[in-house]
Amino acid sequence: MILKAIILGIIEGLTEFLPISSTGHLIIANKFLDFEGSFANTFDVVIQVGAILAVVLYFREKLIPDFKNKADFNRKIRLWSKVLTGLIPAVILGVLFEDIIDKYLFNTTTVALALILGAFMLLYFENRDHVVKVEDEEELTYRQAFIVGIVQCLALVPGMSRSASTIVGGLGIGFGRKLAAEFSFFLAVPTLFGASFYKMVKGGLNINGGQWGILALGTAVSFIVAYFVIAAFMNYIKKHSFNLFAYYRIVLGVLVLYIFK
Repeated sequence: MILKAIILGIIEGLTEFLPISSTGHLIIANKFLDFEGSFANTFDVVIQVGAILAVVLYFREKLIPDFKNKADFNRKIRLWSKVLTGLIPAVILGVLFEDIIDKYLFNTTTVALALILGAFMLLYFENRDHVVKVEDEEELTYRQAFIVGIVQCLALVPGMSRSASTIVGGLGIGFGRKLAAEFSFFLAVPTLFGASFYKMVKGGLNINGGQWGILALGTAVSFIVAYFVIAAFMNYIKKHSFNLFAYYRIVLGVLVLYIFK
């Protein structure tokens, strides 16, 4: 079980912030590792806490307010208020449909189809002719944040990818590539923390001491891996498009359909 936790923690850290669906990869990995059931579903969500902490650490200068600097404090509070505005749609739909999603959509077929569909969406919005209207979080409006939050709800379907959905939403309304990626990271903090907390509260009474240790191990591994992935990803998109991730999604989706047909 320890080895499974390490492997899944690595997968979570590698895939959470890339537009390729961490949930989809974990569902596929769980199949191969024979790690399924209610605790497995809880594990897959809770270890995202490690990835959240990696975001906060990496973007600490943009996310953590300086209480001694009023201008800095106000700027970051405005950013957080926009992030929380973008969170609203996912909270509502996630709470309403969580049980249905867990029961009917957490399977490899759904993941494969979502991977492929999300890939074509990413390719379309990346390669269409569009004017960049917003390049800095200070220019971001509450309306735009809410729109990105609505598009993020696509990620409730396993395999669609929260990162890909928010990036597509950002590109679709005129964000620059860097801002689309960064706002996706910022929006991940309350989204993933809320989902993890909700899962822990809901399943806490059914988790024993050994399982808490497994959760802690997976979370720690995901934190370490995610931090380096974020740094590499932000450097990558300075010079490259998101096309490579879309092609990867298509190949993986087709393979999953073939293997688990």
